[in-house]
Amino acid sequence: MSSGDRKKAVLYHQLQQLRAATNSNALNKASIIVDASNYIKELKQKVDTLRQGVGTSTAPNPSPAQVTVETLERGFLINVLSDKNSPGLLVSILEAFEELGLDVLDARVSCSDTFQLEAVGGENQGQADSIDAHVVKQAVLQAIQNWSQSSEQD
Repeated sequence: MSSGDRKKAVLYHQLQQLRAATNSNALNKASIIVDASNYIKELKQKVDTLRQGVGTSTAPNPSPAQVTVETLERGFLINVLSDKNSPGLLVSILEAFEELGLDVLDARVSCSDTFQLEAVGGENQGQADSIDAHVVKQAVLQAIQNWSQSSEQD
C-alpha cells in the first residue's frame, strides 16, 4: 500500500469517526462536514444556554442525582450519583433503560451510604431507531424525577 493510499484510508477512517460522533447520516465528505459544523453550532448554543442558566438559577430543589451519559462505539456509558441511598431508584432507572430498548451489558451499583450506578447499555438488535446520549440522559433524569415524586408521596 502506497503512502497516498494509506493517507486516504486514514482520512476515510477519520471522516467515518466524525460522522459517527455527530450522528450524521450523510454519505459524502462535504455533507458530513456540514453536519459536523451544524452539530458544533448546536453544542455551542447549548453551552451558552447552560451558562446563562447557571448564572440565574436559584432552584431550591436541586436534582436528587447527577447523571452523565457518554456515547461508546456500541452503546452508552451511564453514570448516576446521588448523595443519599435511594431505595427503588435502581429499579426506576432500569425500567427507563427497558423502555428505551437498552440492554444492560455491564453494571456496577453501590447503595450503601450513597447511590452510585455505572452501567454500559447497548441498543437491542431489533431496535430500528438509533438513540443518542441526550435521549438516554433525559430518560434517566425523568426516571429519577418520577421516582423522587413517588417517594415523596410515600
